[in-house]
Amino acid sequence: MDVMGDKATLFETGRFVQPSGQDQAGEAAEDAAEEMRRRLAAEAGDVEAMSVLGAMLLRRGDFDGAEPHLRAATAAGDRAAANNLGVLLHQRGYAEDAAGWWRIAAVAGSAAAAHALGRYHRERGDEPAAEYWLRQSAEQGHALGAYALADLLEHRGDAGAERWMRSAAERGHREAAYRLARALDRRAPHEGHEGRQERAGETGGDNGVAATDEAEQWYRQAAARGHRRGALHLGAILERRGELKEAGRWYLTSAKDGEARAACALGFLLRDAGDTESAAVWWLRAAQDGDGNAANALGALHAERGEQQTAERWYRAAMDAGDDNGAYNLGLLCVAQGRTAQAEQWYRRAAYAGHREAANALAILLLQGGDTAGAEPWFSKAAEAGSVDAAFNLGILFAGRGEESAALRWYERAAAAGHTEAALQVGIARLRDGDEREAERHLRCAAGRGSAEAAYRLATVLDARRPPEPEHELGESVHEKSECEEWYERAASQGHRRAQVRVGMLAAARGDVVEAARWYREAAEAGSRNGAFNLGLLLAREGSEPEAAVWWKRAADAGHGRAALRLALVYARRGELAEGQRWADRAVSLGPGEVAERAARLRDALRQELSA
Repeated sequence: MDVMGDKATLFETGRFVQPSGQDQAGEAAEDAAEEMRRRLAAEAGDVEAMSVLGAMLLRRGDFDGAEPHLRAATAAGDRAAANNLGVLLHQRGYAEDAAGWWRIAAVAGSAAAAHALGRYHRERGDEPAAEYWLRQSAEQGHALGAYALADLLEHRGDAGAERWMRSAAERGHREAAYRLARALDRRAPHEGHEGRQERAGETGGDNGVAATDEAEQWYRQAAARGHRRGALHLGAILERRGELKEAGRWYLTSAKDGEARAACALGFLLRDAGDTESAAVWWLRAAQDGDGNAANALGALHAERGEQQTAERWYRAAMDAGDDNGAYNLGLLCVAQGRTAQAEQWYRRAAYAGHREAANALAILLLQGGDTAGAEPWFSKAAEAGSVDAAFNLGILFAGRGEESAALRWYERAAAAGHTEAALQVGIARLRDGDEREAERHLRCAAGRGSAEAAYRLATVLDARRPPEPEHELGESVHEKSECEEWYERAASQGHRRAQVRVGMLAAARGDVVEAARWYREAAEAGSRNGAFNLGLLLAREGSEPEAAVWWKRAADAGHGRAALRLALVYARRGELAEGQRWADRAVSLGPGEVAERAARLRDALRQELSA
């Protein structure tokens, strides 16, 4: 409750700086002199002096000394004295008597007394009376009255709450500034976890951005007045915006005031900056204050260092703090150590608590153990809770059973949430169904997110649409790289063997033998039999038949019929008829049909030559 005077208000909030040393002694002497002047004036009948002296003694805790002066001033009609007398009686435990004096002061126009009377009625459940007196206080510009009225209205879901919260915030009430910021922040559009903002015009436009900007201003005001959670949220906004230095300063301010979440966030900021040791110090501080996220971070740090027992201890601390990630991380730790039974136990604990990735991990563990029936419900639970990986895994599960339509539904769901492999599977399914337009859309998504297979398949779709190459005059430069070639090259550069072969073929078609050989060799060395065969053809045309034979042999050994036929011809020309016949036999068995026919004729000719 308020007592009269600015210094009294500062005393109540505890936000003025206590003097020290000589300054403190000087102030004490001044206060003593002021008290003496007020006492002499009060004894002479000065009502204002009685009121001020009573407030001074009340602030000091001298209730017995303050009460007669306050009663005398109140009897003379001083409303501030009536309010402070109510404060004194309330602190002594005489709440009803206090309310009587507050009523007298409030009727006389004391905003502080109206606020105190409103709080008195609210504590007793009389909300209509509370609202009446708090509104009286708020309408007189009293910050505490405006805040208390806003709190009452917000509790009832009244839309007018924000007006009074704003009024209190504008008058410097730090909790009001914080709560107003929270309300604006919740109203603004966000993206991703931790509330990342959408760009203006996408989901909510300028109004959402304006709300977020205003929220930041109020967080800043609350933080500047020492509100530790205001400093935490301001730091989070600045971090999302990339202003890491200032974000770190506010996190540090909040953490030093005892906000564990800020200490944890500061730890992550330091870790990202490469200062793991300092990060661990703040995580430790936050974890010791009960922050489960910080305990998990410490567990992960020790796990990376190979300190498994310490990691497990911190994961357990996180779990004890109510963070389900603790049990999930314990499961991951046990899997890494080959302790499958214990991993299942921890995954189950987290999954039953609603941890969707734990449910997905549990399903995978059960599936690996052959328990498909047990895995499916957990995949479903995780997918329904929003796990993209679980949705994809359900697609795989249904596809394995031949339930293509059910598989496609889950693939589409995962793809819509950004899962690259799911988008690839949807693209393949749409190609199979003949829906080339939808297939291209999904393949582009997957290829754009880095899938080499999607890039290759997208290139083949685009390649099939290309018109025949026009004829050009000799010496005219005709080649301009098409989009399909760009996708082939992207897939090839990611190690996709068929794409490498295709890029080599395109290079060979435009006469770039060196480039063609490079891509054929890369594919061949990665195990592509077509790459090895084509490299052999290129080398043979360049007059390097012995080296060509080496690559054809590699291709033939991998099951390439044409390579086996080429080897048969090479050995036949060398006069090594038996070896030629052996490779011709191999070509007949490998095919395809046309190759098998030619290889059979060659084999028969070589057999006749050998038997002659």
